[in-house]
Amino acid sequence: MKVEIFDIALVDEKIFKYAVIASKYNGKWVLCKHQERDTWEIPGGSRESGESLLNTAKRELYEETGASIFHIREVCDYSVTVNEKTSYGRLFLADIRKFDDLPESEIEKIDFFDILPENMTYPDIQPLLHQKILKEI
Repeated sequence: MKVEIFDIALVDEKIFKYAVIASKYNGKWVLCKHQERDTWEIPGGSRESGESLLNTAKRELYEETGASIFHIREVCDYSVTVNEKTSYGRLFLADIRKFDDLPESEIEKIDFFDILPENMTYPDIQPLLHQKILKEI
């Protein structure tokens, strides 16, 4: 697996599949736990047809955390290559101000962390994206 990080707009936005949203609330990182896994992950997900990356990020943040009031910004683009197949995503940073109830979805719960836990769902990808966020803030 190879993960690369790029500046925004160096890759044509039409090929992007994912938005990942590093999120903070009251100084803590917000992570979510999928119902079918025992690991934690940074909120994010797949882009829907015709959806902008920003709208993907906003929708996924709400669906996976219940965040209803937040400030969000783009940080960088990234690619993940596995078996010579490359997919692209955009990393966002959100400052959450308010949560509503967690919407009904595949997410079991959210929790708040000072640092990323060791049991991450995507341990070869998300810690690298988190390091990029730490450099930005």
